[in-house]
Amino acid sequence: MKPVIEELEKELGGKVEVVKINVDEDQQTASKYGVMGIPTFVIEKDGKEVGRKTGFCAKEELLKLING
Repeated sequence: MKPVIEELEKELGGKVEVVKINVDEDQQTASKYGVMGIPTFVIEKDGKEVGRKTGFCAKEELLKLING
């Protein structure tokens, strides 16, 4: 998923902030977000969760999730 995320970061520029969390190193944050599988993508807007996807997904699917 890393290449897909990097591509999205470039395409979306300053429109979104991508935060990557290593669940092995930051179990507290993973627990806060209820991460049960890897990878998990949580989309937040104004501090509230507006979308979630667990597992591999194509760039287009992530864009749909981001754009709501």
